[in-house]
This record gives sequence, C-alpha cells and structure tokens, in this order.
Amino acid sequence: MASIVLINPKFDVSFWGLEHAMPLLGKKSVMPVAALPLLAALVPDRHQITIIDENVEALDFDKLAGADIIGVTGMIVQRRRIREILVELRRRRHFTVVGGPWVSVNERWFDGLADVLFIGEAEETWPRFLEEWEQGNHAERYEQTEKTDMASVPPPRLDLMKTGRYAFGSIQFSRGCPFTCEFCDIIVIFGRRPRLKTGPQILAELEALRTRNITQVFIVDDNLVGNKKAMKEVLRHVIDWQKAHDYPLMFATEASIDLADDEETMQLMVEANIGAVFVGVESPNEESLKETKKMQNLRRGGTMIEKLHRIQDRGMEVWAGMILGFDHDTDGIFEAQRRFIEEARVPTAMIGMLSAIPKTPLYERMKLAGRLDERENTSFGTNVLPVNMTREALSDGFIGLMASLYDPAAYFDRLDALYGDARLEIDRAWRSHVCGRPWLRLRRQMRYWLETAVLISRIAAQLPDRKLWGFYRRRFWMFLRSRPEPQVLRIYALKCAIHWHMHKFVQQLKDRARPVVNTY
Repeated sequence: MASIVLINPKFDVSFWGLEHAMPLLGKKSVMPVAALPLLAALVPDRHQITIIDENVEALDFDKLAGADIIGVTGMIVQRRRIREILVELRRRRHFTVVGGPWVSVNERWFDGLADVLFIGEAEETWPRFLEEWEQGNHAERYEQTEKTDMASVPPPRLDLMKTGRYAFGSIQFSRGCPFTCEFCDIIVIFGRRPRLKTGPQILAELEALRTRNITQVFIVDDNLVGNKKAMKEVLRHVIDWQKAHDYPLMFATEASIDLADDEETMQLMVEANIGAVFVGVESPNEESLKETKKMQNLRRGGTMIEKLHRIQDRGMEVWAGMILGFDHDTDGIFEAQRRFIEEARVPTAMIGMLSAIPKTPLYERMKLAGRLDERENTSFGTNVLPVNMTREALSDGFIGLMASLYDPAAYFDRLDALYGDARLEIDRAWRSHVCGRPWLRLRRQMRYWLETAVLISRIAAQLPDRKLWGFYRRRFWMFLRSRPEPQVLRIYALKCAIHWHMHKFVQQLKDRARPVVNTY
C-alpha cells in the first residue's frame, strides 16, 4: 500500500481567482481543481489518497513526511508556486510526480525538480505508473498516446475535497475544441475532436454535487459547444434532471461565439439553467482575428456585438475574454476594446496581453521571428514582442484599459445596462418551473433575500475603502428601487464583490515597483 498526496498549489492573484472577493463571499477559493479528484478516483483502493488544495488550506511540509508519492499539478499562473513546492520537496528527499497543463507544454521548466513527469491527459498513464511503481520499474516520463475516452472516466472523488470552502463546484462535460486559434494550448493538450461524457455519467456527478449542498457549478469545458449535436443530447439529460429536482443547480460555462448562431443550443442551455457563459471575443479588430485564426468570430450572422446581445437576450450573461498586442493592433486598440465592451453590455471582461505558450503555433511563429522574451520574470507581463507599438506602450495601454473598464462608474453603468435597461433574466427556466408553485418559489426567493443581506452586510463590515463602499451602497439602492427581485439583487451584490477584486487587482497592476502581471 502506498500513501499518496496530491497537491494543487496556490494561485497567483488573477482575474479568474477573485482572491480579494473570497472573504466577502465567506469562501476560500472560486472552485476546486477538476484534475485531482479525478486522479484520486483512478487510484486502487489498496492505496491511501489525500488531496491538498493550497488555495483553501495551508500546506504543511512536515505532515508530508510519511508520504510515498507526492503529486503536484498546476497551470501557468501557478508556475512560481509549483517551483517553490518542488524545490522544498526535493530538499526533503520526497518522491515527486508532476502533471497538468504547464508541464504538458513546458517540461524543460521542470528539469531536476521532479522524479516523474506526466505529459497531457493521464487517465491511462497514471494507473500504469502506479502499477509500475509497485513493481519497482516505473519510467521517468509518461505521455498518453491516445486521447481519453470520456465515456470511461470515473466520477471524481469529491469526498476528498473540502467543497464547502469553494464558491463554485466544478464539473466537466467534454474535452477538446474544433477550432485552431493560434495562441491556444487547449488543442495542443486535448485535441480538436470534442469528446463527451455520457448523460448517465454527468447526472451521477450532478447528484454528487447536489448531495453536498452545492448550488453554483462551473462547467469547466473549454468550449461547451465544440460538438453542438452531441452536447444537445447531454443538455436534454441535464434539463430532465433539473426539473426532477426543482432546479437545484445554477451553471456557468465557456463557449465559442458561434453559440449565438444556434437558437436550439442557446434555448437548451437556458433550460438547463446555465446563467453565464465566458466567450473568447479576443478583439474587435477583424484583421487581428484573421491573424490569430479566430475565424469562428468572423462568420456571418451579425456583428460580434449583435451576437453577444443575442446570447444575453436569450437569458445568459456574457463574460468576455479579450487580448491586446496582436500584430495588427495599433495604439488605437485600447479605446476600441473599451468601446466594444461598453456597447456589448459586458460587466466583466478578462483583458490580457498576447502571450505565447510553448507548443502553440503562436509560440513557434514568435520564436522563428525572434520575437520571444523567454526570461521567467519579464517586467512587461508577456513574452511576446509586439510589432506596432513598444512593449512599454502595450503594458501601459493594458493597465490603462483595465483601470478604465473597472472604474466604478463605468463598471456599474455596464451592469445597469445589462440587468436594468435590458432586464436580463438568467433563471428563466426556474421561473417557468415554479410557475403555479408559489411555495417553492417563495422558499427560493427567501433564500436569495437572505444570501443578499448576508453578502451586503459582509461588504459593509469588511471593505476597508469606505468611499467605495458608499458608492456600492448608492448603486445597489438605486438598482433595488428599479428592480426589486431577490434573485437579481443577489447577482448585483455578487457583482459588488467582484468589482472589489478587480479594483484591487488594478491597483496591483498600477504598482510600478512590481512587474506587470498579465490576467491569464
């Protein structure tokens, strides 16, 4: 029997982490990493398995003394902490294995830091390694040759996670994306053929989330609609399950903008209670989209703003991903991005500078052109050397755009335009479900009122910036008078907490004594 410990390192502060908002929500982290409870499910019962997520609990190296195998995963935004952990584990002579997105694209970065590397997916290689380790003849590097059959994946070991410490639960329906965006490592790791779990698999995982009283769930697929035909069948299963259990779960997810071209898919997503979707818009500059092979954003059927409005009008909030620093970007791109996000009614936008991830087509192109800065801690926040502006102009423009978008008045004006003027309803399926069932409706509304009151109270008590709290209070009161619906007011209160995180993040960006941090 082996004692196995799997570690998810702490994230650097980022857009996705919402670290500054977590205390206001009474949580430690946004959501659990999906990989480790899945890997734990692949460990034979004869072994002892422990998961430590450093984002919700402290990592005590002394308590790892009895572990036979210590596994570490991590993404690019975790790379600094990954190194710190591995250096300390090596100093203590622990046997370490590493997997995850960062080692899968940059294994040289781990030279001398770990005993075993796992490249790419590991549903086949991880069990093989455990068998070979027991026999004393394991390899130093494992790379799965075939993509995982998602229909064979076991349910993740949620019992090993401290689920109550996260704001969201997480679930994966599919892997892979059919598109060829030049900068993206998704197709490098997971391939271009979307692979889906079966309906029964997904429903079993939803039931496990429900029994743990999780109500908000992020579907972590990098593109939920990569295979629309197959996903429609999955969504029908989810809809039936939601109805049978009175809609216990609200989902958020990621999808490509061509979602707006398929009315049936949008309707099924709304009926499944998907209330928010992250869309990779990248740029309002069509030449930049062509350059990066983001052709799905240039298809007919309306402008990108019209397509985002179409998604919103069907009942889903849009979070937009935007990128600065393409070869066709000039210094006018910063204002163009600001106008686009304002006109698109997108309260929350992730702005990032173009970065070249190893093994991507962009990385190879930049390397051939001599346009890579491969130093680990570049002060400019990106390893790409831009064409039509200086590196200083790109980083300064990035910081300026972030500051402009998350100016309190600008942010809440976009929020009011979406939920006030456009009167977005992200829970239409639930509203329809409880029509004629007043007690069920009242019970959910009372829960929303309570959650809203608790959140506003936390913000009032904990926010150190009293001027900003006064601004939140005024905007919240104005919105309450115009739309006194508990489910919408709860969202508005959450947006106050999110703004606080972005406000603090922008302050960090403005700190010229520190290197610029890309949002990733």
